[in-house]
Amino acid sequence: MGMNETMKALSDPVRRDILQLLKNGRKSAGEIGEHFLLTGATVSYHLSKLKSADLICEQKYKNFIYYEINTSVFEELLSWIYGLGGKKQ
Repeated sequence: MGMNETMKALSDPVRRDILQLLKNGRKSAGEIGEHFLLTGATVSYHLSKLKSADLICEQKYKNFIYYEINTSVFEELLSWIYGLGGKKQ
């Protein structure tokens, strides 16, 4: 996944709030939607943007889909940010 898509996904405050919810563990779309005054379709849209940026992954269990943070993408992002610091002289 490209850095541009990751940064674009993180630029939206609702998506950042979703990631904050998921840092405490996996949640279904319904559980996520309970925290927002948004339609189910809008929550689904934000989840698909986060998923396409590889920031979250999904697991199906019975009739539910659970979402959780993909920490490896954040590790890559932090590594890139730290690399911007350059060498100290």
